[in-house]
Amino acid sequence: MTSPPPLTGLRVLEFAGLAPGPFAGLLLADNGASVLRIDRSIPNVTHSTSTSSPPPVTGDLLTRFKASIAVDLKSLSGVEFVKSLVPHADIVIDPFRPGVLEKLGLGPDVLLGLNERIILGRMTGFRRDGKYKDMAGHDINYIAVSGALAMLGRKGEKPLPPGNILGDFAGGGATLFQGILLALLAREKSGKGQVVEANMVDGSSYLTTFPRMLTKTPMWERPRGENTLDSGCPWYDTYETKDGKYMAVGALEPQFFRELIKGLGLEGRGIQENREDRNTWPGVKQLFEQTFKSKTRSEWEKVFDRTDACCTPVLDYRELESDPGREGDQRPAVTLRATPSYALAAGSSSRDPSEGQGPGVEGASYAGAALYPGQGGEDMLGQWLGWKRGKNFEVEKGGLVGKSSSKL
Repeated sequence: MTSPPPLTGLRVLEFAGLAPGPFAGLLLADNGASVLRIDRSIPNVTHSTSTSSPPPVTGDLLTRFKASIAVDLKSLSGVEFVKSLVPHADIVIDPFRPGVLEKLGLGPDVLLGLNERIILGRMTGFRRDGKYKDMAGHDINYIAVSGALAMLGRKGEKPLPPGNILGDFAGGGATLFQGILLALLAREKSGKGQVVEANMVDGSSYLTTFPRMLTKTPMWERPRGENTLDSGCPWYDTYETKDGKYMAVGALEPQFFRELIKGLGLEGRGIQENREDRNTWPGVKQLFEQTFKSKTRSEWEKVFDRTDACCTPVLDYRELESDPGREGDQRPAVTLRATPSYALAAGSSSRDPSEGQGPGVEGASYAGAALYPGQGGEDMLGQWLGWKRGKNFEVEKGGLVGKSSSKL
């Protein structure tokens, strides 16, 4: 029998943003934390009882297990309402550029003064103390100045950004999440919260620690696209098949390479004996390209499935979502056997902890469900504090504010 997710009982205030900040909030929510997003208020729209149409949704799709309140952060009453929540929260997520939270009157000193146990997780793109700190940017800019982007791409071609996976999510939101968890552990010992600062430059650079070290070795000392792990090596690359699909090859060790050569039907050509001779690599790669194009991807799967050739199909999310045989059900990133994270896909109550716990979510993590400003937030305030509209707070120009004291 399993217990609730490990972060159950933690309360999080997440200032609305896009990508890395919401992803940190998502990781907290997936593991049981109660996350309340703070959105911008829209007069006569948010928290309105006079219209049947909900407010327009934001571009944030990382909303599962979260709720929202709308607040006018440009008004003193709105800022004071946020301050009234801080003593009851464990974590605040700040997705803004440096200085924004301070200008709102909600800087670290203020928040820690209201609640010495609060953990303020701050997410920026560039370093807070670097030359780019006052500049706008996006994922591609952050990984560019970190050094990570220069490592990605094929020989003779320009650097190729991996979408916004490396900066926004791996080096950004997931790194901030890690920092928040470390601060929670520290709080268990000290009884005090702290400021956690993450940026996507250092986050993405930290992720390249091993490849960066390899650039001082023969494995990665050559220009981009000419090394063992960056598409320069024939047995660590992708190959097109007869039907225009692809197979991925990662047969680095000799015993796995032997299985690859056997499956490709290329034994007895001296390839294994000379594989460390880089002068042979262009010819071997060309031979592999020709060979893989002789069969469809499905045919190659039949050859290499259940072997140690390190040769697998390159699957896209369309087929993973539609083909049950592809094991495309989305699951928590790690399995906690005693306290599983919340499940993403639908399943039975007796499911294995590797699939998570609970009924799953709409879209099964293939499609996101947008959250409109104010959605579910008043109910969450009731769950947290027993607060109700009209008794503890009211709506002013579409934003929540504290209930005014009665005048005698």
